[in-house]
Amino acid sequence: MSENKTQRTITDKRTRLTPLALAIFLTLPAAGLHSVWAQKVEFNLDNLDVSDRDNIDLTQFSRAGFIMPGQYDLVVHVNKSELPEMPINFLPPDNDPKDSVACLTPEIMMQLGLKPNSLANVSYWHSGECADLISLPGTLVRGDLAGSALYISVPQAYLEYNAPDWDPPSRWDEGIPGVLFDYNVNLNYTDAKRDEDSTSGSGNGIAGANIGPWRVRADWQAHYSRNPRGTTQQMSWSQYYAYRAIKAWRAKLMVGQNYLATDLFESVRYIGVSLTSDDSQLPPNLRGYAPEVSGVARTNAKVTISQLGRVLYESQVAPGPFLIQDLSEAVSGTLDVKVEEQDGSSQQFQVDTASIPYLSRPGQVRYKVSAGQPADQQFHPHGTLMHTGEFSWGISNGWSLLGGGVAAGKYNALSVGVGRDLLALGAISFSATQSRAELPRSGKQIGSSYSVSYSKRFEEYDTQVTFAGYRFSQRNFMSMSSYLDALLNDEGGNNRGSSKQTYSLTLNKQFRSLGLSAFLNYNYQTYWNRPATSRWNMSLARYFDLGNIKNMSVNLSAYRTQLRGKTDDSLYLSLNVPFGSSSSINYSAQNGDYGTTQNVGWYDRVDERNNYQVSTSTSSGTSPTFSGFYSHTGNYMQSNTSASYQSGGYRSAGFSAQGGVTATAQGAALHRTNFAGGTRLMVDTEGVSGVPVQGNGAVTYTNMFGKALIADVNSYYRNQASIDINKLADNVEAERPITQVTLTEGAIGYRTFGVITGQKLMAVIRRADGSFPPFGASVLSKGRETGIVNDNGNVWLSGVNPGTKMDVKWSGKTQCTISLPNVLPEDAMGETNLLLPCIDSVE
Repeated sequence: MSENKTQRTITDKRTRLTPLALAIFLTLPAAGLHSVWAQKVEFNLDNLDVSDRDNIDLTQFSRAGFIMPGQYDLVVHVNKSELPEMPINFLPPDNDPKDSVACLTPEIMMQLGLKPNSLANVSYWHSGECADLISLPGTLVRGDLAGSALYISVPQAYLEYNAPDWDPPSRWDEGIPGVLFDYNVNLNYTDAKRDEDSTSGSGNGIAGANIGPWRVRADWQAHYSRNPRGTTQQMSWSQYYAYRAIKAWRAKLMVGQNYLATDLFESVRYIGVSLTSDDSQLPPNLRGYAPEVSGVARTNAKVTISQLGRVLYESQVAPGPFLIQDLSEAVSGTLDVKVEEQDGSSQQFQVDTASIPYLSRPGQVRYKVSAGQPADQQFHPHGTLMHTGEFSWGISNGWSLLGGGVAAGKYNALSVGVGRDLLALGAISFSATQSRAELPRSGKQIGSSYSVSYSKRFEEYDTQVTFAGYRFSQRNFMSMSSYLDALLNDEGGNNRGSSKQTYSLTLNKQFRSLGLSAFLNYNYQTYWNRPATSRWNMSLARYFDLGNIKNMSVNLSAYRTQLRGKTDDSLYLSLNVPFGSSSSINYSAQNGDYGTTQNVGWYDRVDERNNYQVSTSTSSGTSPTFSGFYSHTGNYMQSNTSASYQSGGYRSAGFSAQGGVTATAQGAALHRTNFAGGTRLMVDTEGVSGVPVQGNGAVTYTNMFGKALIADVNSYYRNQASIDINKLADNVEAERPITQVTLTEGAIGYRTFGVITGQKLMAVIRRADGSFPPFGASVLSKGRETGIVNDNGNVWLSGVNPGTKMDVKWSGKTQCTISLPNVLPEDAMGETNLLLPCIDSVE
């Protein structure tokens, strides 16, 4: 800090500032004069139009940016990132006892994201409690009491790698302890004239608790069905587990019931422990991608996505094409998709979520290790103890070595491979796996499997091969899951249903000159002992204008699914014509093995929370069907409601809801959910209810306790939450309307917004001896400045509530306290004679 103090004196006596104007003006240096942090300011009091010049206290304004020594709760800003509110001590430096600087403790320095060598070079003063930033030239610190913030500017050379929406591990927040219960429920009712009525319900979700860095979770599933044949109901806890992030290793540690995370082998259930490199802890440009599931619903339908019997996603969808993109990046392998129509029919198919080639940067090692007991679908252990491990090592610029193994008693498998970044030609990987199994009946089974995968983004052609893969497996090759099935079902060496060849391709292409986009997905799998299965879907979409009608769109999609010897073909054509900014009319025609269906519908987005769709459709040989679909984003849940009616056929209704409840020592709130059991942020508006807060999705309002839960936050991303000041009530002000946080997976984050509620009024403060507080004294409520005393005790107060107590502070300490009456004047804005006695504070 510079020792040269520049004195500035206001000497133009032609300028006379009124006390109120000066009081407002004098607040500016603390908030805006960054460059004169330590510059002393001397005021010529002859320029003040004050009746009592002997009763003036301008101590807090004598230096630009000067903050009286003491402890303040401030939000710490590091460059463009934000740390949570924390107590900051301002202390006089050794070389200037009349100044004050922020004391950055070693704990705070650890959160700045400094490189290890930069952090090691920092020295400390005040008995090792405060960092001496002279060792980091160019680093600036500025306090702003008006904004309850501490700004720290650090040159990028001292910081770890960061991206616009990603922070280094030193800034990751583990959140606070708490418990949660998330749910996803679906209810359906169908009254078919011929088969009478039926009612069904299903649900799934996660219950859990956060304890420090640990996330304890239990997955649940439930099903209920009632029809003329009887009633069935089932409720089960399908999985118990706990996990935590290992930041230093960019890995995830998990214990309990689990599904084997693998890129080289086939997933199985097991009970044990795993340590896995977590791509989500890497910067965004180094991560993988989440799988997508697409299809077409003929009516209002329920879509269920599961894997190995575990439900991953379930929701209601409207008639027409659907695209589900909110599956976790951690999902891999083959997914089972079931679409249940409201007319009672259903369609099933599988989707391969094979990821991009398993490559690593030069010098980087990605790994997955686990140990445990294999288990069946209900997690009952069977088989011998299993150990697995796999890795990808970036051995040079562009080359990666892949490998892994499974050891489980009489079953063993070994895989080796190589990956290559072909730069302009994309990325490719090849692997070979050999299995050795010993079965009770047929003895040893030795076989091999070979795979190759490829991905590429062709910028010059606006084309992206998201994934292209091929795998061939010999007849005697056995995966771990097929080996366990053989033991469990006593199938001996038949190896029933083992895979032979698998082809998969996902391709996107843009024809920008035509305004046309194309998508192709193809999966084909053959088996040694049963019929082949396949699924392909292709779609073409084009946006265009027709006269004064803008952004019309047409879509053509074709699907074919071959499963268990049955072929299901479907062709879908739709035309969408927008009306205004939120409404549209849609025509679609769908042809398949079930006949031809035509649909005309009206869609309207009422606001950011509500939208609906009404339609009528006709099918070959049936009466017209009338349908409605309504979606609502509420404070406490996301819900979808649907209904259909067919004259002489059936009538049906459906409802789905996603939500949850989260409770902590700081409070509790009902809320919407995106990912069950996932990361979330609790915001606190200090007891003020009805405050509109927003994350990445729709606005939600704080409950009666001033708490709201934002569930649309991402793990390891820099998330921003804010108060929508345009929707604030007139008597509410937000001092800090924006906050940022980077949370680890599954964390319950906690942030407090500075919110003041109450009226504004003019008053006169008088002490017990008849005198007034000095000109420039501060009036504070809960530590926040709500007014500055003017001449003769006049003050303009904000945040005034009946019975509120406020402190009056000058000369660096609280001198007296005022109490607002229990009944405020009806016209407080116009009241200028409200007398507020100031009772002297007792030391």
